[in-house]
Amino acid sequence: MCRSLAFMTDILHKAGSHDTAPPPALLEFMVRDWAPHDAKVEHVPNAQTFAQRRRLLSQRFRGEVLVIATGHEKVRANDTMYRFRPGTDFYYLTGNTEPDCVLLLVPDENGHRDVLFVEPNPGRSDATFFTDRNKGELWTGPRLGVPESRDRYRVDQARPIAEFADALAKAGEYAKGTRDLEDPEFRAFLSEMRLIKDNVEIAELRKAMASTKRAFEDVVRALPTAHSERHVEGVFNLRARVEGNDVGYNTIAASGPNACILHWTKNTRQFKRNDLLLLDAGVEIETLYTADITRTVPISGRFSESQERVYALVLAAQEAGFAACLPGNDFMAPNRAAMQVLAQGLERLEILESAEDALKEEHQFYKRYSLHNVSHMLGLDVHDCAAARAETYKYGKLQPGMVLTVEPGLYFQTNDLTVPERYRGIGVRIEDDVLITKDGFEVLSRDIPRGVAEVERWMHQLWATPANRLS
Repeated sequence: MCRSLAFMTDILHKAGSHDTAPPPALLEFMVRDWAPHDAKVEHVPNAQTFAQRRRLLSQRFRGEVLVIATGHEKVRANDTMYRFRPGTDFYYLTGNTEPDCVLLLVPDENGHRDVLFVEPNPGRSDATFFTDRNKGELWTGPRLGVPESRDRYRVDQARPIAEFADALAKAGEYAKGTRDLEDPEFRAFLSEMRLIKDNVEIAELRKAMASTKRAFEDVVRALPTAHSERHVEGVFNLRARVEGNDVGYNTIAASGPNACILHWTKNTRQFKRNDLLLLDAGVEIETLYTADITRTVPISGRFSESQERVYALVLAAQEAGFAACLPGNDFMAPNRAAMQVLAQGLERLEILESAEDALKEEHQFYKRYSLHNVSHMLGLDVHDCAAARAETYKYGKLQPGMVLTVEPGLYFQTNDLTVPERYRGIGVRIEDDVLITKDGFEVLSRDIPRGVAEVERWMHQLWATPANRLS
Protein backbone atom coordinates (compact mmCIF):
# COMPACT_ATOMS: atom_id res chain seq x y z
CA MET A 1 0.00 0.00 0.00
CA CYS A 2 1.18 3.57 -0.70
CA ARG A 3 0.36 5.07 2.69
CA SER A 4 0.61 3.94 6.31
CA LEU A 5 -2.41 3.74 8.57
CA ALA A 6 -1.13 6.75 10.55
CA PHE A 7 -0.90 8.86 7.44
CA MET A 8 -4.38 7.80 6.34
CA THR A 9 -5.75 8.85 9.74
CA ASP A 10 -4.13 12.25 9.29
CA ILE A 11 -5.55 12.91 5.86
CA LEU A 12 -8.99 11.73 6.86
CA HIS A 13 -8.88 14.28 9.67
CA LYS A 14 -8.78 16.94 6.92
CA ALA A 15 -11.87 15.55 5.25
CA GLY A 16 -15.27 17.12 5.67
CA SER A 17 -17.81 15.64 8.08
CA HIS A 18 -19.93 14.64 5.10
CA ASP A 19 -17.09 12.86 3.24
CA THR A 20 -16.70 9.11 3.02
CA ALA A 21 -13.28 7.58 3.67
CA PRO A 22 -11.32 6.60 0.53
CA PRO A 23 -10.23 2.93 0.66
CA PRO A 24 -6.50 2.22 0.35
CA ALA A 25 -6.97 0.78 -3.12
CA LEU A 26 -8.48 4.06 -4.32
CA LEU A 27 -5.61 6.07 -2.81
CA GLU A 28 -3.10 3.87 -4.59
CA PHE A 29 -5.03 4.13 -7.85
CA MET A 30 -5.29 7.94 -7.64
CA VAL A 31 -1.54 8.57 -7.50
CA ARG A 32 -0.75 6.63 -10.68
CA ASP A 33 -0.46 7.56 -14.33
CA TRP A 34 -0.53 11.36 -14.38
CA ALA A 35 1.31 13.41 -16.99
CA PRO A 36 3.77 15.92 -15.46
CA HIS A 37 2.79 19.56 -15.07
CA ASP A 38 4.21 22.11 -17.49
CA ALA A 39 7.52 23.11 -15.89
CA LYS A 40 7.75 26.55 -17.53
CA VAL A 41 7.61 29.35 -14.98
CA GLU A 42 7.40 33.01 -15.95
CA HIS A 43 8.90 35.73 -13.80
CA VAL A 44 6.41 37.81 -11.88
CA PRO A 45 5.87 41.12 -13.73
CA ASN A 46 8.15 43.89 -12.44
CA ALA A 47 10.30 41.39 -10.52
CA GLN A 48 13.16 43.91 -10.45
CA THR A 49 10.94 46.45 -8.68
CA PHE A 50 10.11 43.96 -5.92
CA ALA A 51 13.84 43.16 -5.56
CA GLN A 52 14.69 46.86 -5.26
CA ARG A 53 12.17 47.21 -2.44
CA ARG A 54 13.75 44.29 -0.59
CA ARG A 55 17.18 45.92 -0.97
CA LEU A 56 15.90 49.17 0.50
CA LEU A 57 14.48 47.27 3.46
CA SER A 58 17.78 45.44 3.85
CA GLN A 59 19.76 48.69 3.97
CA ARG A 60 17.60 50.05 6.78
CA PHE A 61 17.82 46.94 8.99
CA ARG A 62 21.36 45.66 8.42
CA GLY A 63 22.39 42.75 10.59
CA GLU A 64 18.83 41.95 11.66
CA VAL A 65 16.63 39.03 10.67
CA LEU A 66 13.47 40.29 8.95
CA VAL A 67 10.25 38.28 8.84
CA ILE A 68 7.31 39.22 6.61
CA ALA A 69 4.41 36.75 6.53
CA THR A 70 1.43 36.93 4.22
CA GLY A 71 -1.16 35.32 6.50
CA HIS A 72 -3.66 32.51 6.15
CA GLU A 73 -7.11 31.99 4.78
CA LYS A 74 -9.82 33.10 7.21
CA VAL A 75 -12.85 31.01 8.10
CA ARG A 76 -16.12 32.46 6.85
CA ALA A 77 -18.37 29.75 8.24
CA ASN A 78 -17.48 26.28 9.48
CA ASP A 79 -15.17 24.91 6.78
CA THR A 80 -15.72 27.57 4.11
CA MET A 81 -13.15 30.33 3.73
CA TYR A 82 -13.14 33.93 2.65
CA ARG A 83 -11.38 34.55 -0.64
CA PHE A 84 -7.70 35.00 0.23
CA ARG A 85 -6.02 38.36 -0.23
CA PRO A 86 -2.27 38.45 0.57
CA GLY A 87 -0.83 40.65 3.28
CA THR A 88 0.03 44.03 1.79
CA ASP A 89 3.60 44.21 3.10
CA PHE A 90 4.38 40.70 1.87
CA TYR A 91 2.91 41.36 -1.56
CA TYR A 92 4.73 44.72 -1.84
CA LEU A 93 8.06 42.92 -1.39
CA THR A 94 7.41 39.79 -3.47
CA GLY A 95 4.42 40.00 -5.82
CA ASN A 96 3.30 36.62 -4.41
CA THR A 97 -0.45 36.10 -3.86
CA GLU A 98 -0.44 32.59 -2.32
CA PRO A 99 -1.45 32.07 1.34
CA ASP A 100 0.73 30.53 4.05
CA CYS A 101 4.02 31.98 2.82
CA VAL A 102 6.79 33.83 4.66
CA LEU A 103 9.60 36.02 3.36
CA LEU A 104 12.73 35.74 5.53
CA LEU A 105 15.60 38.17 5.02
CA VAL A 106 18.73 36.61 6.52
CA PRO A 107 21.73 38.89 7.17
CA ASP A 108 24.88 38.18 5.18
CA GLU A 109 27.97 40.02 3.99
CA ASN A 110 26.00 41.69 1.16
CA GLY A 111 23.13 42.85 3.34
CA HIS A 112 20.50 40.14 3.35
CA ARG A 113 19.68 36.91 1.54
CA ASP A 114 16.04 36.53 0.44
CA VAL A 115 14.51 33.23 1.48
CA LEU A 116 10.90 32.60 0.48
CA PHE A 117 9.09 29.85 2.39
CA VAL A 118 6.14 28.38 0.52
CA GLU A 119 3.91 25.33 0.43
CA PRO A 120 5.47 22.56 -1.67
CA ASN A 121 3.60 21.13 -4.59
CA PRO A 122 4.07 17.36 -4.50
CA GLY A 123 2.05 16.99 -7.66
CA ARG A 124 -0.13 13.94 -7.95
CA SER A 125 2.35 11.48 -6.49
CA ASP A 126 0.94 12.29 -3.04
CA ALA A 127 -2.65 11.38 -2.19
CA THR A 128 -3.26 14.73 -0.51
CA PHE A 129 -3.90 16.26 -3.93
CA PHE A 130 -7.16 14.30 -3.83
CA THR A 131 -7.88 13.97 -0.09
CA ASP A 132 -6.94 17.35 1.43
CA ARG A 133 -9.90 19.65 0.81
CA ASN A 134 -7.99 22.63 2.27
CA LYS A 135 -4.89 22.50 0.09
CA GLY A 136 -5.22 19.57 -2.31
CA GLU A 137 -4.95 20.74 -5.89
CA LEU A 138 -8.14 18.99 -7.01
CA TRP A 139 -9.95 21.01 -4.32
CA THR A 140 -8.28 24.43 -4.50
CA GLY A 141 -5.91 24.32 -7.47
CA PRO A 142 -2.18 23.59 -7.64
CA ARG A 143 0.36 25.51 -5.60
CA LEU A 144 3.31 26.92 -7.49
CA GLY A 145 5.84 24.86 -5.54
CA VAL A 146 9.31 25.50 -4.09
CA PRO A 147 11.75 25.71 -7.03
CA GLU A 148 9.06 27.31 -9.16
CA SER A 149 8.55 30.03 -6.53
CA ARG A 150 12.26 30.79 -6.53
CA ASP A 151 12.20 31.24 -10.29
CA ARG A 152 8.96 33.22 -10.47
CA TYR A 153 9.71 35.68 -7.68
CA ARG A 154 13.45 35.99 -8.36
CA VAL A 155 14.45 35.43 -4.75
CA ASP A 156 17.82 34.05 -3.66
CA GLN A 157 16.31 30.90 -2.26
CA ALA A 158 12.95 29.16 -1.76
CA ARG A 159 12.26 26.49 0.82
CA PRO A 160 9.29 24.47 2.12
CA ILE A 161 7.25 26.30 4.76
CA ALA A 162 7.75 23.38 7.16
CA GLU A 163 11.43 24.39 7.42
CA PHE A 164 10.71 27.96 8.45
CA ALA A 165 10.92 27.60 12.25
CA ASP A 166 14.31 25.90 12.13
CA ALA A 167 15.63 28.41 9.60
CA LEU A 168 14.47 31.33 11.72
CA ALA A 169 16.14 29.93 14.82
CA LYS A 170 19.41 29.35 12.98
CA ALA A 171 19.39 32.82 11.41
CA GLY A 172 18.76 34.39 14.81
CA GLU A 173 21.92 32.86 16.30
CA TYR A 174 24.17 35.24 14.37
CA ALA A 175 21.95 38.30 14.01
CA LYS A 176 21.64 41.53 16.00
CA GLY A 177 17.94 40.92 16.42
CA THR A 178 14.74 39.90 14.68
CA ARG A 179 12.00 42.14 13.26
CA ASP A 180 8.55 41.09 12.19
CA LEU A 181 5.21 42.77 11.53
CA GLU A 182 4.44 42.92 15.25
CA ASP A 183 7.29 45.43 15.59
CA PRO A 184 5.88 49.01 15.31
CA GLU A 185 9.15 50.45 13.99
CA PHE A 186 9.41 47.77 11.32
CA ARG A 187 5.76 48.17 10.29
CA ALA A 188 6.15 51.95 10.19
CA PHE A 189 9.14 51.73 7.87
CA LEU A 190 7.29 49.40 5.50
CA SER A 191 4.31 51.79 5.46
CA GLU A 192 6.54 54.78 4.84
CA MET A 193 8.19 52.99 1.92
CA ARG A 194 4.76 53.06 0.28
CA LEU A 195 4.11 56.78 0.84
CA ILE A 196 5.87 57.66 -2.43
CA LYS A 197 4.52 55.65 -5.34
CA ASP A 198 6.97 54.59 -8.04
CA ASN A 199 6.15 54.64 -11.74
CA VAL A 200 5.00 51.00 -11.67
CA GLU A 201 2.52 51.75 -8.90
CA ILE A 202 1.18 54.88 -10.57
CA ALA A 203 0.59 52.93 -13.78
CA GLU A 204 -1.32 50.27 -11.83
CA LEU A 205 -3.42 52.90 -10.07
CA ARG A 206 -4.35 54.38 -13.45
CA LYS A 207 -5.63 50.95 -14.48
CA ALA A 208 -7.69 50.75 -11.31
CA MET A 209 -9.19 54.18 -12.03
CA ALA A 210 -10.12 53.21 -15.58
CA SER A 211 -11.81 50.01 -14.48
CA THR A 212 -13.66 51.82 -11.71
CA LYS A 213 -14.93 54.38 -14.21
CA ARG A 214 -16.41 51.56 -16.28
CA ALA A 215 -17.99 50.09 -13.15
CA PHE A 216 -19.61 53.44 -12.32
CA GLU A 217 -20.96 53.59 -15.86
CA ASP A 218 -22.40 50.09 -15.42
CA VAL A 219 -24.22 51.29 -12.32
CA VAL A 220 -25.63 54.40 -13.96
CA ARG A 221 -26.91 52.35 -16.89
CA ALA A 222 -28.60 49.96 -14.46
CA LEU A 223 -30.40 52.66 -12.45
CA PRO A 224 -33.60 52.87 -14.54
CA THR A 225 -34.38 49.22 -13.75
CA ALA A 226 -32.58 48.87 -10.41
CA HIS A 227 -34.80 48.72 -7.36
CA SER A 228 -32.35 48.52 -4.48
CA GLU A 229 -28.91 49.28 -3.11
CA ARG A 230 -28.07 45.58 -3.30
CA HIS A 231 -28.68 45.68 -7.07
CA VAL A 232 -26.16 48.51 -7.41
CA GLU A 233 -23.62 46.65 -5.32
CA GLY A 234 -23.97 43.59 -7.53
CA VAL A 235 -23.56 45.55 -10.74
CA PHE A 236 -20.43 47.31 -9.52
CA ASN A 237 -18.91 44.16 -8.07
CA LEU A 238 -19.44 42.25 -11.32
CA ARG A 239 -17.08 44.60 -13.12
CA ALA A 240 -14.58 44.35 -10.26
CA ARG A 241 -14.45 40.56 -10.49
CA VAL A 242 -14.40 40.42 -14.29
CA GLU A 243 -11.65 43.01 -14.76
CA GLY A 244 -9.81 42.81 -11.44
CA ASN A 245 -9.13 40.81 -8.34
CA ASP A 246 -12.12 42.10 -6.39
CA VAL A 247 -13.50 45.30 -4.92
CA GLY A 248 -10.92 47.21 -2.91
CA TYR A 249 -13.32 47.41 0.05
CA ASN A 250 -16.97 46.65 0.72
CA THR A 251 -19.05 48.66 -1.72
CA ILE A 252 -21.07 51.49 -0.18
CA ALA A 253 -24.33 51.87 -2.15
CA ALA A 254 -26.26 54.26 0.08
CA SER A 255 -29.53 55.76 -1.06
CA GLY A 256 -31.65 58.47 0.54
CA PRO A 257 -30.93 58.86 4.27
CA ASN A 258 -28.54 55.91 4.25
CA ALA A 259 -26.05 58.25 2.55
CA CYS A 260 -25.74 59.95 5.96
CA ILE A 261 -24.18 56.73 7.35
CA LEU A 262 -20.54 56.96 6.34
CA HIS A 263 -19.78 53.27 5.85
CA TRP A 264 -23.20 51.89 4.96
CA THR A 265 -22.45 48.49 3.42
CA LYS A 266 -25.57 46.52 4.30
CA ASN A 267 -27.09 47.92 1.10
CA THR A 268 -30.59 46.67 1.93
CA ARG A 269 -32.77 49.69 1.13
CA GLN A 270 -35.27 49.80 -1.71
CA PHE A 271 -34.94 52.87 -3.92
CA LYS A 272 -37.32 55.78 -4.06
CA ARG A 273 -37.38 57.63 -7.34
CA ASN A 274 -36.30 61.00 -5.98
CA ASP A 275 -33.44 59.60 -3.84
CA LEU A 276 -29.80 60.41 -4.23
CA LEU A 277 -27.46 57.44 -4.51
CA LEU A 278 -24.07 57.77 -2.84
CA LEU A 279 -21.79 55.15 -4.38
CA ASP A 280 -18.38 54.80 -2.72
CA ALA A 281 -16.52 51.98 -4.45
CA GLY A 282 -13.29 50.96 -6.09
CA VAL A 283 -11.99 48.17 -8.29
CA GLU A 284 -8.93 46.36 -6.94
CA ILE A 285 -7.05 45.17 -10.00
CA GLU A 286 -5.05 41.94 -10.23
CA THR A 287 -1.93 43.62 -8.85
CA LEU A 288 -4.02 44.61 -5.79
CA TYR A 289 -3.91 48.38 -6.33
CA THR A 290 -7.31 49.94 -5.76
CA ALA A 291 -9.25 53.03 -6.66
CA ASP A 292 -11.43 54.77 -4.07
CA ILE A 293 -14.10 56.91 -5.76
CA THR A 294 -17.37 58.36 -4.57
CA ARG A 295 -20.08 59.87 -6.71
CA THR A 296 -23.48 61.03 -5.52
CA VAL A 297 -26.05 60.89 -8.31
CA PRO A 298 -29.82 61.49 -8.55
CA ILE A 299 -31.55 58.19 -9.26
CA SER A 300 -34.12 60.05 -11.37
CA GLY A 301 -31.39 61.69 -13.43
CA ARG A 302 -32.15 65.19 -12.10
CA PHE A 303 -31.13 66.86 -8.85
CA SER A 304 -33.86 68.59 -6.90
CA GLU A 305 -33.21 72.20 -5.94
CA SER A 306 -32.27 71.26 -2.36
CA GLN A 307 -30.08 68.36 -3.48
CA GLU A 308 -28.31 70.60 -5.98
CA ARG A 309 -27.54 73.27 -3.37
CA VAL A 310 -25.94 70.72 -1.05
CA TYR A 311 -24.09 69.02 -3.90
CA ALA A 312 -22.73 72.30 -5.25
CA LEU A 313 -21.37 73.19 -1.83
CA VAL A 314 -19.56 69.86 -1.48
CA LEU A 315 -18.17 70.24 -5.00
CA ALA A 316 -16.82 73.70 -4.17
CA ALA A 317 -15.18 72.29 -1.06
CA GLN A 318 -13.54 69.57 -3.13
CA GLU A 319 -12.18 72.14 -5.59
CA ALA A 320 -10.65 74.01 -2.65
CA GLY A 321 -9.15 70.75 -1.41
CA PHE A 322 -7.65 70.06 -4.83
CA ALA A 323 -6.04 73.49 -4.92
CA ALA A 324 -4.23 72.72 -1.68
CA CYS A 325 -2.75 69.46 -3.03
CA LEU A 326 0.64 70.96 -3.73
CA PRO A 327 4.11 69.56 -3.01
CA GLY A 328 5.44 71.15 0.15
CA ASN A 329 2.00 71.73 1.66
CA ASP A 330 1.27 69.75 4.78
CA PHE A 331 -1.01 66.73 4.51
CA MET A 332 -3.84 68.46 6.37
CA ALA A 333 -3.90 71.49 4.01
CA PRO A 334 -6.60 70.04 1.70
CA ASN A 335 -8.76 69.29 4.73
CA ARG A 336 -8.46 72.84 6.10
CA ALA A 337 -9.26 74.35 2.73
CA ALA A 338 -12.31 72.14 2.20
CA MET A 339 -13.67 72.67 5.72
CA GLN A 340 -13.47 76.43 5.39
CA VAL A 341 -15.64 76.27 2.26
CA LEU A 342 -18.09 73.88 3.91
CA ALA A 343 -18.42 76.03 7.02
CA GLN A 344 -19.04 79.18 4.99
CA GLY A 345 -21.62 77.35 2.90
CA LEU A 346 -23.35 76.00 5.98
CA GLU A 347 -23.69 79.57 7.19
CA ARG A 348 -25.30 80.56 3.88
CA LEU A 349 -27.70 77.63 4.23
CA GLU A 350 -28.59 78.99 7.67
CA ILE A 351 -27.40 75.83 9.38
CA LEU A 352 -24.43 77.42 11.17
CA GLU A 353 -24.83 80.81 12.77
CA SER A 354 -21.21 81.79 12.16
CA ALA A 355 -18.64 80.03 10.00
CA GLU A 356 -15.86 81.93 11.70
CA ASP A 357 -16.98 80.71 15.11
CA ALA A 358 -17.57 77.16 13.88
CA LEU A 359 -14.05 76.96 12.42
CA LYS A 360 -12.33 77.77 15.69
CA GLU A 361 -10.14 74.90 16.83
CA GLU A 362 -11.93 74.75 20.17
CA HIS A 363 -15.37 74.50 18.46
CA GLN A 364 -15.24 72.67 15.09
CA PHE A 365 -19.05 72.80 14.94
CA TYR A 366 -19.00 72.11 11.19
CA LYS A 367 -18.04 68.50 11.98
CA ARG A 368 -21.62 67.80 13.03
CA TYR A 369 -22.40 67.83 9.31
CA SER A 370 -19.06 66.92 7.66
CA LEU A 371 -18.10 64.12 10.09
CA HIS A 372 -14.72 63.17 8.59
CA ASN A 373 -11.51 64.63 7.22
CA VAL A 374 -11.13 64.72 3.46
CA SER A 375 -7.95 62.74 2.77
CA HIS A 376 -6.12 59.48 3.28
CA MET A 377 -3.31 57.80 1.36
CA LEU A 378 -4.22 55.29 -1.34
CA GLY A 379 -2.41 52.39 -2.97
CA LEU A 380 -2.37 48.67 -2.23
CA ASP A 381 -4.65 49.39 0.73
CA VAL A 382 -7.61 51.69 0.42
CA HIS A 383 -6.34 53.39 3.59
CA ASP A 384 -2.72 52.95 2.60
CA CYS A 385 0.40 53.43 4.73
CA ALA A 386 -1.67 53.26 7.91
CA ALA A 387 1.28 52.29 10.14
CA ALA A 388 3.40 55.28 9.09
CA ARG A 389 4.46 57.65 11.83
CA ALA A 390 2.26 60.70 12.34
CA GLU A 391 5.19 63.04 11.65
CA THR A 392 5.68 61.57 8.18
CA TYR A 393 1.99 61.09 7.32
CA LYS A 394 -0.69 63.09 9.11
CA TYR A 395 1.69 65.89 10.08
CA GLY A 396 4.07 65.43 7.18
CA LYS A 397 4.50 67.26 3.88
CA LEU A 398 2.97 66.32 0.55
CA GLN A 399 5.61 65.07 -1.88
CA PRO A 400 5.61 64.13 -5.56
CA GLY A 401 4.51 60.52 -5.94
CA MET A 402 2.04 60.54 -3.08
CA VAL A 403 -1.52 59.49 -3.95
CA LEU A 404 -4.33 60.60 -1.67
CA THR A 405 -8.08 61.02 -1.72
CA VAL A 406 -9.94 64.31 -1.59
CA GLU A 407 -13.44 63.51 -0.37
CA PRO A 408 -15.48 66.19 1.38
CA GLY A 409 -19.05 65.41 2.33
CA LEU A 410 -22.13 66.81 4.01
CA TYR A 411 -24.54 64.58 5.88
CA PHE A 412 -27.82 65.98 7.15
CA GLN A 413 -29.46 63.43 9.44
CA THR A 414 -33.22 63.00 9.19
CA ASN A 415 -33.72 63.92 12.85
CA ASP A 416 -31.28 66.83 13.10
CA LEU A 417 -33.32 69.82 14.25
CA THR A 418 -30.47 72.22 13.49
CA VAL A 419 -30.99 71.54 9.77
CA PRO A 420 -33.87 73.04 7.74
CA GLU A 421 -36.37 70.32 6.94
CA ARG A 422 -35.83 70.55 3.18
CA TYR A 423 -32.21 69.35 3.61
CA ARG A 424 -32.77 66.57 6.15
CA GLY A 425 -31.94 63.11 4.86
CA ILE A 426 -29.57 64.43 2.17
CA GLY A 427 -26.08 62.97 2.18
CA VAL A 428 -23.50 63.97 -0.42
CA ARG A 429 -19.86 62.90 -0.78
CA ILE A 430 -17.63 63.49 -3.80
CA GLU A 431 -14.33 61.65 -3.77
CA ASP A 432 -11.43 61.57 -6.18
CA ASP A 433 -7.90 60.20 -6.13
CA VAL A 434 -5.08 62.70 -6.53
CA LEU A 435 -1.43 62.24 -7.49
CA ILE A 436 0.99 64.85 -6.18
CA THR A 437 3.31 65.88 -9.01
CA LYS A 438 6.51 67.91 -9.16
CA ASP A 439 4.58 71.06 -10.09
CA GLY A 440 1.15 70.46 -8.54
CA PHE A 441 -1.35 67.64 -8.73
CA GLU A 442 -3.22 65.36 -11.12
CA VAL A 443 -6.73 64.06 -10.46
CA LEU A 444 -6.36 60.43 -11.52
CA SER A 445 -10.13 59.89 -11.52
CA ARG A 446 -10.96 63.08 -13.46
CA ASP A 447 -12.74 61.19 -16.24
CA ILE A 448 -15.69 60.39 -13.97
CA PRO A 449 -18.04 63.42 -14.16
CA ARG A 450 -18.49 65.60 -11.06
CA GLY A 451 -20.33 68.85 -11.86
CA VAL A 452 -24.12 69.07 -11.45
CA ALA A 453 -24.92 69.58 -15.14
CA GLU A 454 -22.08 67.25 -16.13
CA VAL A 455 -23.43 64.43 -13.95
CA GLU A 456 -26.98 64.81 -15.26
CA ARG A 457 -25.77 64.89 -18.86
CA TRP A 458 -23.52 61.87 -18.26
CA MET A 459 -26.40 59.85 -16.84
CA HIS A 460 -28.77 60.61 -19.71
CA GLN A 461 -26.09 59.90 -22.30
CA LEU A 462 -25.41 56.50 -20.74
CA TRP A 463 -29.11 55.70 -20.66
CA ALA A 464 -29.27 56.44 -24.37
CA THR A 465 -26.31 54.26 -25.39
CA PRO A 466 -25.70 50.48 -25.31
CA ALA A 467 -23.89 49.03 -22.31
CA ASN A 468 -20.19 48.24 -22.44
CA ARG A 469 -19.73 44.53 -22.87
CA LEU A 470 -17.88 42.92 -19.98
CA SER A 471 -14.96 40.88 -21.22
